Amino acid sequence: MNKKIMVVDDSYMTEKELKFILRAQNDYEVVSHYTTGEDALEHIEEDKPDIVLMDVVMPGIDGLETTKKLLEKTPQARIIILTSMVYDSTVLEAKKAGASGFLCKPLELAEVIACLDHLRTHPQSDFFLPTVLRF
Repeated sequence: MNKKIMVVDDSYMTEKELKFILRAQNDYEVVSHYTTGEDALEHIEEDKPDIVLMDVVMPGIDGLETTKKLLEKTPQARIIILTSMVYDSTVLEAKKAGASGFLCKPLELAEVIACLDHLRTHPQSDFFLPTVLRF
């Protein structure tokens, strides 16, 4: 059964890039895309994604706050932060918010697939690349 993915990112290019990356993967399907955290929160219970790919900087509430609120509504969801803001403080805040993973933009095909596969096969663990865990 395919893992359902929700993309929350105000960039349509990121959505298209993720759909391209995942098109060849039989285990994942992008089922929804929202450009604001508010829209994601409004639809999380009806979309029921297994994994949420979340940008940090968006209009309205940011991705870190959205992560906290999404996990209050659907604690079983796995949230992967996608951002070009690769600072120690951002990684720490993502972990505190409950993110299960952290990937850097621009996205690398192999890293996206490795992260998704890791979370699928190791449901109780996180995926933070060593390159972002400098603290």
